[in-house]
Amino acid sequence: MAAPAPPTPPAPHVPVLLRPLLAAVAPVHGTWLDGTLGAGGYARGLLEAGAARVIGLDRDPLAIAMARDWGAAWGDRLHLVQDNFANLDAHATALDGVVLDLGVSSMQLDRAERGFSFMRDGPLDMRMSQEGPSAADLVNTAPEAQLADILYLYGEERASRRIARAIVRAREAAPIATTGALAAIIERCLPRPKPGQAHPATRSFQAIRIAVNDEYRALLDGLEAAERALCQGGKLAVVTFHSIEDRIVKRFLQTRAGAQGGGSRHAPETRRAPPQFTLATRKPIAPDAAELAANPRARSARLRIAIRTDAPPGRSDPAALGLPMLKGDS
Repeated sequence: MAAPAPPTPPAPHVPVLLRPLLAAVAPVHGTWLDGTLGAGGYARGLLEAGAARVIGLDRDPLAIAMARDWGAAWGDRLHLVQDNFANLDAHATALDGVVLDLGVSSMQLDRAERGFSFMRDGPLDMRMSQEGPSAADLVNTAPEAQLADILYLYGEERASRRIARAIVRAREAAPIATTGALAAIIERCLPRPKPGQAHPATRSFQAIRIAVNDEYRALLDGLEAAERALCQGGKLAVVTFHSIEDRIVKRFLQTRAGAQGGGSRHAPETRRAPPQFTLATRKPIAPDAAELAANPRARSARLRIAIRTDAPPGRSDPAALGLPMLKGDS
């Protein structure tokens, strides 16, 4: 039986879809891995729900540093690791569950110095690991065609070519060094938004952040790593925030569950590998009215859950899963 939950300070933000996630994976027991620890909302929820141990993984050193403070109350029930969730199976096997909350965390958006948000002027950084080339490096050195491809494929920005051209023109005069400067360039390329519409820079900032952190490749690698690390009956729960990453997760789980659709009845029958997952729900779980009222960030969130079988891990075709591919990607 799990130890009683120690008192903890309130989380600095509200974890998206935590309540339906815990309800869908109940009863929570054994060892879970939170691959996107962030401010710790999911890890705390899992511990309070009965997980014997949670491995909190995050590529951001700030998340790990913050967790050492609030996590001390949980003792050895919480184990912290700084790494990309693409490598999660290097840190644990025979897991009873894996949770991935994709995208940028509130604590990253809220810190201007991290350079993720067009709402807070700061250095153009966007690096989740705080290592490697930054968004400023990408914006100021990438060829115009590559910038346009990134904006279109990673952010679904229809004005990608216009914005890429404006970025190149602007950086010829002076390097683009801040989030405010980049947002202003993008704003001048697009119509003024109507009330209720997203900021004009939303899609472009998403695309650049994804490129800087190689998020789509990490997502596929993380899904495969979770497949290798989960025990039979282990649960994989993934929260997505936009259509591209949700499509990747959906197709991965459908393929692994053997639910991707049959071939032509005129073609020779092919032998299918046994499914690695069963789908816990046919459709994704969306936030209800109460959650939307309490947490507007949940508006675009979708939760997908699958249960691991005893079949050997499979292999993935990135293109078939809808992974956006830049020229030169393999």
